[in-house]
Amino acid sequence: MNDPRKPAVLALVALTAIWSTNWIVMKLAMSDSGPLPFSLLRYAGATALLFALLLQRGESLAPPPLRATALIGLTQTTGFTALAQWALVHGGAGKTALLVYTMPFWTVLLARVFLHERLRGVQWLSLLAAAGGLLLILQPWSTALQPGSSLLAIGGGVSWAAATVLSKRLFARHPVSALRLSAWQMLFGTAFLLPLALLAPGRGVHWTPDLIAALLYNVVLASGLAWTLWQFVVQRLAAGVAGLSSLAVPLTGVLLAWALLGERPNAFEAAGIVLLSAALALLLRARRG
Repeated sequence: MNDPRKPAVLALVALTAIWSTNWIVMKLAMSDSGPLPFSLLRYAGATALLFALLLQRGESLAPPPLRATALIGLTQTTGFTALAQWALVHGGAGKTALLVYTMPFWTVLLARVFLHERLRGVQWLSLLAAAGGLLLILQPWSTALQPGSSLLAIGGGVSWAAATVLSKRLFARHPVSALRLSAWQMLFGTAFLLPLALLAPGRGVHWTPDLIAALLYNVVLASGLAWTLWQFVVQRLAAGVAGLSSLAVPLTGVLLAWALLGERPNAFEAAGIVLLSAALALLLRARRG
């Protein structure tokens, strides 16, 4: 008998490859653009792409419930992106990715309150292992800690968690495709980003071949395709489980930052990576069970 969750697991595998690579891409893009102008260009292009896909597939262009969709756009596209991009300006790509992925812990808490979801058995062990791993990587006792960048990254995780719970609640109440919700929430989120990008101080855009390549990667893969896949995952899995499963992204991101940017983890960070790996293994075991 086919497991109806299998397509969501395959979508998570694709997301891991796309998003873990994108932390490196975004870090390099900050050499040629301020964080908010880059985010605005990224999501404006992805919004146009998603609406073109809706037309091509013959899906309805009617918006999902406007208030809920606008809130998802504000938390997922505007809040998450602006905070994560700002954190990347002063923080390393690997560590920023990991701190943003405190998202699963906030998702578990919010899903417990608003969706009445509960973790069971091995899932709790996975959560505790992941919490210990992230604590070792953050190292709040370290004098090298960058509190500004770290708080921005964690804020991005809280914003994303809120969007995940809001999306799950909308899917439960209304028949809407993952593609249509992604397109409309991104349209709202991009509209909220526009005044921030225009008014915030900082560097503008310096057009280079590297920046154009980074934008193409973000428009087509990291924003257009990946956020649609994420909504599909949230639609098929419990919000807390989807959040915990996404920990594969920062784990891979740290390893890529080590290999490509020379951001070598210290002993505490290495131990944290081991704990995160154990958390993912436990979660996979719980899913099979």
